[in-house]
Amino acid sequence: MLVHVTGGIESVYSILYPLVIIYSTLFLAKKGGIFLASASSLLYGLLLDLEYYGVIHPIYSPTWEYDFSAGYVLSRIFIHIVSFYIVAFLVSFVVEQEKSARSLLAEKESEFHQLDLLHRSIIESVSAGIITINLQRDIKSFNKAAEEITGLLFSEVKGKRIDKVFPGFSEILDKIKEKEGKKEAINRAEIVVQGESDKSIVLGFSVSALINSKSEQIGEIVIFQDLTASKEMEKEVEKSKRLALIGEMAAGLAHEVRNPLAALCGSIQMLQKNLTLNATNERLMQIVLRGRDQLENLVKNFLLLARPNLSDREEINIKNVIDDVLESFRDGPDWHENIKVVIKLCNPAGIYGNKTEMQQMLWNLILNAVQSMPDGGRLKIETKLIDNEMHWLEIKISDSGCGIKKENHGKVVEPFYTTKERGTGLGLAIVSRIVESHGGKMRIESELGKGTTCAVLLPRRRNR
Repeated sequence: MLVHVTGGIESVYSILYPLVIIYSTLFLAKKGGIFLASASSLLYGLLLDLEYYGVIHPIYSPTWEYDFSAGYVLSRIFIHIVSFYIVAFLVSFVVEQEKSARSLLAEKESEFHQLDLLHRSIIESVSAGIITINLQRDIKSFNKAAEEITGLLFSEVKGKRIDKVFPGFSEILDKIKEKEGKKEAINRAEIVVQGESDKSIVLGFSVSALINSKSEQIGEIVIFQDLTASKEMEKEVEKSKRLALIGEMAAGLAHEVRNPLAALCGSIQMLQKNLTLNATNERLMQIVLRGRDQLENLVKNFLLLARPNLSDREEINIKNVIDDVLESFRDGPDWHENIKVVIKLCNPAGIYGNKTEMQQMLWNLILNAVQSMPDGGRLKIETKLIDNEMHWLEIKISDSGCGIKKENHGKVVEPFYTTKERGTGLGLAIVSRIVESHGGKMRIESELGKGTTCAVLLPRRRNR
């Protein structure tokens, strides 16, 4: 209508036909473009034919005389039809290419998204802590394992220097690089940091350069693991080696010392019966007998430390054992009248173990408690059932004595370590050995000048 109104064959608005075809192709794809090109060709050709044969005339000139030849009209129709189809085909080609590019882009975005998810899953799933830092050593990423090991959230450390998380890290890193002459990577190093509840954590870490797409270093990757359990295991292995050596020594000691000691004791007893001794000789005889008892106790302790008795175990009422030990203790030389005993036992208070070893364990613990209170104090013995099914019994022996220095807490259970002038350093080592052989655990809490609490956790039933 617009072409007809504005001059028909002479109208410049025939250019609007390709615009309609372009929009149709964009929204209706190739088939829609071809259909609109065909419809435009038909309508434009029909309009010019009707004008040529005089069926219709331009509205603005009712008496208009038609001066165009058939060849010119045909050429105009042909040129427009060809242009319509060319536009339809070109636009449809561009649309298809655009759709193909969009589909490829969507596919690449999906692959990139999946790759990013895979990358994040791998980083978050590994048991090692992974931290990325920039050249200023500010934290840029912090995986889940790093949060679990350090007890810190990424939101708490993001953008902070790594020394805030691992104090002294930069200093250690610089020293290692300077010593080894490495500028990009450190294969293995260790650092001790404070974790939750001020607990020391031993971390083993490695450092690698973080490189961008232009092969430029933009930071460093720190990969670390908690080695605390491994270090504890190494200590246990070392302890087992020492105990194995002690076992060999004990076997030799029992053979080399007990036989001559038995002969010596028999001779001394014979002499004691047949001789009438004055006060000086009697005192000397008592010194010899005490020396004999000390040697026998030392050999017995050696054997108990090296080879706990794994047989002869039964259901034991720990209350009876405690009563027997206390009764024997009150008649001994280490007891003090100013010691107040507080006993708080649960019911039932039974365990599965070797009665003789339980007596030895309690004797050593009470002996340490009493000797830490030379002027008297309070000795507290209590038992408590642990866990819902009551599979464990906890025995606590507390004193109000001198206490233990914090730096010595880990040493007191080591064989031959003692702070006493006449001690052998085997008491707590034997206790630890007995507890371990029964499948239990021991914990010591002490504060200098305020006293010590030793807690022993033992199974109430036989381990199957």
